[in-house]
Amino acid sequence: MLSIKPAIEKLFMKSSNDGVDGRSIWAINGRFMTQRMTGVQRYAHEIVASLDEISSEDGDVARRLGFGLVMPPGVDARPALSQIDVRQTKFGSGHAWDQLVLPWHGTSGVLSLGNFGPVLARRHIVCIHDANTFIQPGSYSRAFGLAYRTLLPLIGRRASRVATVSQFSADMLVKYGICRREKIFIAPNGHEHALRWDAKRAEIPLLKVLKRPYVLLLGSSAKHKNIHVILEQAPGLDAAGIDIVIVGAASSIFSAHAPNYQRSNIHHAGSVGDDDLAALYEGALCLAFPSKTEGFGIPLVEAMARCCPVISSNAASLMEVGGNAIAYVDPDNGDGWRDAIVGLSRNEGRRATMISEGRKRAALFSWRSSAQIYLAEIMHLIREVAPQSRAGL
Repeated sequence: MLSIKPAIEKLFMKSSNDGVDGRSIWAINGRFMTQRMTGVQRYAHEIVASLDEISSEDGDVARRLGFGLVMPPGVDARPALSQIDVRQTKFGSGHAWDQLVLPWHGTSGVLSLGNFGPVLARRHIVCIHDANTFIQPGSYSRAFGLAYRTLLPLIGRRASRVATVSQFSADMLVKYGICRREKIFIAPNGHEHALRWDAKRAEIPLLKVLKRPYVLLLGSSAKHKNIHVILEQAPGLDAAGIDIVIVGAASSIFSAHAPNYQRSNIHHAGSVGDDDLAALYEGALCLAFPSKTEGFGIPLVEAMARCCPVISSNAASLMEVGGNAIAYVDPDNGDGWRDAIVGLSRNEGRRATMISEGRKRAALFSWRSSAQIYLAEIMHLIREVAPQSRAGL
């Protein structure tokens, strides 16, 4: 990817100093620190860490732009950041905290990385990861879906800029009226976090009892994750000597109507830690990812980074992420999934090629590059507002 540092430096030279010590001070919405780790929270953690790293290495950035990670009460683990100030407010939680507490801590603006943020912040950049509650409303509980379908368009219309994680997601935000296209920029997920995992530290007992090749399936009761299309192939996979390992636990945000599959070659690992997931990726025949819609699809990048071949649905953003490095199957073609998995198990040469190409593909997605994109967008926004501020003097 091309470096955008010169563009950032050019914008810094023309920015206004509306914070303290000659710096613009932006509050980072830290509500993600109170939430269970999913792809959205992973994104926020990694972008914040990359912004901190860039600030520590680039003195010009540190002199001209400051960040404060502002968190609601109740966060026990504080992130280890060297340049970004970490603050915890004394009261508030949930969406009310976003609207009533957080804006007071953003001297120059607010950066929200987890779909929601303050509607009335005078400068607000928000990352809206997907439009899945519009695309697949049946996947979510009624209350969750209604909240998202009501709030996201309000947030999108009021925000100064809207980030998202793929071109597909950008198109969907426009299609469903969440925001105008000219507001949107794309800052994808990265892969570096998966390289920090250590499979040697894995403690999951299942790894010691698996005797046959297995396909890894990230389980979820969400309908759009479509895992039943793989589970229904369990008899055929069993006959080919292949097990299925399901990772993940149900979440209350999803509709709870998933069928229960019980077969001797289906193993439920439940929720696992990062090191366990690294070991499962590395030991798998492949990752099967049959989702019908995704804003990005971070498991594809994680698997490729950990040398795990990927067979994915050809829906939504997934071909955009996987490119030519992974194999694709129609999400509704059960026989196609079985044949693709069995075929891969019998072709070591193709599997080795997919591993090699996957590692190259994963390296194209970088948290640091996406953090640089955010820096550039912040400075563009400051540059736009500066003439208006001078005109009002």
